[in-house]
Formats: sequence, structure tokens, C-alpha cells
Amino acid sequence: MFHSLTMLAIDANRVIGLRVIKLMLGGRGARREAELMVSEKIDAALKASASLMAGASGNEIVRQYRRRVAANAKRLGRLNSNGPVLRRTRRRRK
Repeated sequence: MFHSLTMLAIDANRVIGLRVIKLMLGGRGARREAELMVSEKIDAALKASASLMAGASGNEIVRQYRRRVAANAKRLGRLNSNGPVLRRTRRRRK
């Protein structure tokens, strides 16, 4: 259990860092990320409480959170893969 909690903390810390970068970039992507972050947290809390009421163990709850955090890390790790957000481009002369 300790190992799972430690890994969850490390992975969550990475996701927080990636989210901060995305939020600092601003724009529509940042707004969408902020909305997604809040809705995901509410959804995860509801699922965890429902699992606990159904008799799930602490390890199962941590496993659920780790899966979700890993998916977020994967999605946010592709931060710059779909557009020239951080790339410099040359302007064409007219």
C-alpha cells in the first residue's frame, strides 16, 4: 500500500506540473483544462466513495486514482504535439 501511495503522489505531482504549464499558456486550452480538472476531481471522488460503499479496499481505490492520474499524465505529456503553441515560426514576407 505504501508503494502505491508513494507512486500516486509522484505521478500526481507530475500532472500538477504539466497542468500548471498548460494553464500558464492561457487561451481556450487552459480554460478547457481548468474545467476538465474540476469535473475529473468531482467524478473521481464520487467513484471512490461509491467503491468504498460497495466494499472496495484502499488498494483498489488507490489503483483507480493511479489509472486516472496516469491517463492525465499521458494526455498532458502530449502538450505540444498538436499545434505550434511553443514553437517559433517564421513570418512570410509579403
